[in-house]
Amino acid sequence: MNTTTGSRGGYAKGRATQQEIIRAAILVFADVGYHGASLRDIAARVGISHPGLLHHFPNKAALLEAVLEYRDAVDEESFEEDLARGTGYFDALLNLVERNRLRRPLVELFAGLSTEATSSDHPAHDYFQRRYTRVVREQSAQLRERAARGGLAPGVDPEQAARTVVALIDGLQVQWLLSLERPDADRIDMAADLKAYLTLILR
Repeated sequence: MNTTTGSRGGYAKGRATQQEIIRAAILVFADVGYHGASLRDIAARVGISHPGLLHHFPNKAALLEAVLEYRDAVDEESFEEDLARGTGYFDALLNLVERNRLRRPLVELFAGLSTEATSSDHPAHDYFQRRYTRVVREQSAQLRERAARGGLAPGVDPEQAARTVVALIDGLQVQWLLSLERPDADRIDMAADLKAYLTLILR
């Protein structure tokens, strides 16, 4: 028996199971929130036992951390690919918002958890604190660079504009989710609305 091949196969199978668990957890967390989610329900969706799930993720907080890491990896991969192709930062941001139309479960997950996590005892509280600090800092730096090149409209403050862009994206996601019951023509176009604001502040 080739033990190396066997161990590799076992590792690959374990990784595949972890990915299935994460995908199921995204749907459950998005539907009922972190506190309403049950590991037994998530395990049942994957077709494994509760102890089988705990073999991969020892508790619900660890699974939540994996879900958030997965969500970030999905966003960052496509965003970095755009930048590597020479796409400008804010055009890449628009592309990311446009792609989110095809990622409803991840958008629902983020919208729900970001609200829940305002409570300091929520397991994702520190994650969202760090995320908003990082994103606002990153966008402020981009806007300051544009300002130095004359690329901002007169009177636009980079830090304030960065906070507004972040708030606009998150708020549009909620409005988009609420608009999905309407006919296609009446649904919120997140990328178009963000582009309209960026047109006001960028030169």
